[in-house]
Amino acid sequence: MGRIPRDFELERLSAVKRLDQRTGVAIGPELIHFFKQSVEKPHARLGKIADCWQRLIPDTLSEHCALEGFSRGTLTVIVDSSSHLYELKQLLLAGLQQQLLIACKSAGLRKINVRHGRWYDAGEAGGKKLRFD
Repeated sequence: MGRIPRDFELERLSAVKRLDQRTGVAIGPELIHFFKQSVEKPHARLGKIADCWQRLIPDTLSEHCALEGFSRGTLTVIVDSSSHLYELKQLLLAGLQQQLLIACKSAGLRKINVRHGRWYDAGEAGGKKLRFD
């Protein structure tokens, strides 16, 4: 038994210490599919509804409203004060709800729920600071 050549020994050590990376399935296509189903589709629907909302709701009232969510054809809207909630309900009953439902039919809008609530914290000097719950 002779001496092991140095190159052979380095090669053997390199092979022992090297971690072979296992090749798996690419995650890219799965992420793209997830994004399209979970983010892009709902955002496109809510975006169409938000555009109609901005066009049809008066600006003075729109400042006090936030589109909270859209699920199973029902749009949920939060209004920050009782007086604005009453005003919005009166407008919806006077025909605005029907206009919104017709304008947003392609987005799947079937019903509008409005409720009192806040999506912001009152800041200093009357400013509004968004709240993320």
